[in-house]
Amino acid sequence: MENKTNSSNFGAVVSVRGSIVDVRFDDRLPPIYSMLRAGEEGRILIEVLAQRDARHVRGIALTPTQGLARGMAVEDTGGPLMAPVGKGILSRMFDVFGNAIDREPELSDVQWRSVHRAPPPLARRSTKSEIFETGIKVIDLLAPLERGGKAGLLGGAGVGKTVLLTEMIHNMIGHHEGVSIFCGIGERSREGEELYRDMKEAGVLPHMAMVFAQMNEPPGSRFRVGHVALTMAEYFRDDEHRDVLLLIDNIFRFIQAGSEVSGLMGQMPSRLGYQPTMGTELSGLEERIANTDAGAITSIQAVYVPADDFTDPAAVHTFSHISASIVLSRKRASEGLFPAIDPLQSNSKMATPGVVGERHYNLAQEIRRTLAQYAELKDIIAMLGLEQLSPEDRNVVGRARRLERFLTQPFFTTEQFTGLKGKLVSLKDALDGCERILRDEFKDYPESALYMIGTIDEAKVIPPAPSVSKPAAESSPDAAVETDLA
Repeated sequence: MENKTNSSNFGAVVSVRGSIVDVRFDDRLPPIYSMLRAGEEGRILIEVLAQRDARHVRGIALTPTQGLARGMAVEDTGGPLMAPVGKGILSRMFDVFGNAIDREPELSDVQWRSVHRAPPPLARRSTKSEIFETGIKVIDLLAPLERGGKAGLLGGAGVGKTVLLTEMIHNMIGHHEGVSIFCGIGERSREGEELYRDMKEAGVLPHMAMVFAQMNEPPGSRFRVGHVALTMAEYFRDDEHRDVLLLIDNIFRFIQAGSEVSGLMGQMPSRLGYQPTMGTELSGLEERIANTDAGAITSIQAVYVPADDFTDPAAVHTFSHISASIVLSRKRASEGLFPAIDPLQSNSKMATPGVVGERHYNLAQEIRRTLAQYAELKDIIAMLGLEQLSPEDRNVVGRARRLERFLTQPFFTTEQFTGLKGKLVSLKDALDGCERILRDEFKDYPESALYMIGTIDEAKVIPPAPSVSKPAAESSPDAAVETDLA
């Protein structure tokens, strides 16, 4: 971070409570968001969050406060937290202060900008609705993403949010000549290191930058890392006129960090212990992600849903900002249906006839209808068996189960674990496949022939062997259906 001091302004530490530091300034009081330096070689960095009176400010430390004591000198840097921007940040990995953490040479060809910026005004925003293709069948069909929009990846722990994000980076950089910015908020260091290595091996690192604040870092650091990533993304959109894909993993941890900061600052908690300013803080970040006349920042955000409870205030506030929600289901994951996206709960405001077209809209509705009918019939099948259903209902079950299997897809990022080659499927191929399944073209094929394939034509080259999808079905209550239908 650059030191912008013109004439030095020094204060002294009055109190230290965890990450909260009170500082007295006798000369002039630093404005809100100013960065203060303290400790040996100015290693401890504090952001001013409140002016308590004419002499005292209260700030949150963005670094550990070990070694900080009362009476220590504190220097006002004269400016806010800065982030590096420019072509030089591509293929690099940063911390919240813009320091490179990838053991590569020093940064060159970069400028430094404040991380606190206003969202683009309404007059500059684009009013066009465009689809952003991902190459993942179930997303493009049932919850299409908006170019310049925000999509939420919702799910509990361990259902595949990070894997899906990684796959999207792989697909986007191959397809769209844009830039990807990955922002890890409260990430495990293992995830960051693995992602860096995977991106390097996939050859996509030259088109992306990564910013991380790890789980073990102070809440102030995790609270600001999203603003740093957005500042970088805004540079590519506004100055370079390029499309940017901003991936945030995990937006819930931004809210969590804000909650910790709020508690430390002594604010009265709101519902379920969240900070009273949660809505404002989240809006300040989300409203900067926009589609303007210069370019678009499209954002895909992993949203951890506490205890799978979608009425949690963190999930509710995040929902209000996103244009598409991709809901991951633990039940589908346990059945081996990956990506474990719930086709009935996932939705998008782009899925209207005016945006995606009549054919796509009608087909998506029919897919949902078929899957919803199957969900209703599951209880009857579990109690009475498939043979008690009418022939028409039996056909619905057959179609639904084949659709479920066709909507699975092998990922490029999981090739080393599954041994299956990754597949990228165009929207046209995905639509054709579902249409043919709904027309009963594959009625005589075993369900396993449609499991983990790309386009529908690949089903024809697999020998009819029902055993492939049996392990996936055994854990489900309607395991008996597999043998009856295959």
